[in-house]
Amino acid sequence: QVQLVESGGGLVQPGGSLRLSCAASVGLFRLVNMAWYRQAPGKQRELVARITDGGFTNYADSVEGRFTISRDNTKKMVYLQMNSLQPEDTAVYYCNTNPPSGFWGQGTQVTVSS
Repeated sequence: QVQLVESGGGLVQPGGSLRLSCAASVGLFRLVNMAWYRQAPGKQRELVARITDGGFTNYADSVEGRFTISRDNTKKMVYLQMNSLQPEDTAVYYCNTNPPSGFWGQGTQVTVSS
């Protein structure tokens, strides 16, 4: 069974930064592609960033150049460094495998507001 625990969200002003963390209880973690997703109020959940088992990364156009995904296979952790945050980045952020498993964590709320 997959277990995912996200943390690191909060309230930040436009232009600010946050670093999200995800503790992932995933079998053979080092062989699994991982990703961060987000869901804004009234919108569908969307893929934000993806990192393969080999460390290759992909980003949604809306966050390219501002967000950085990384992973620590020893600790079974996934991170999302978010810089230059904008109000449109406000959402609940989730990590999961990619493609996503049927198990989702509680997510972590990110609110960008002045």
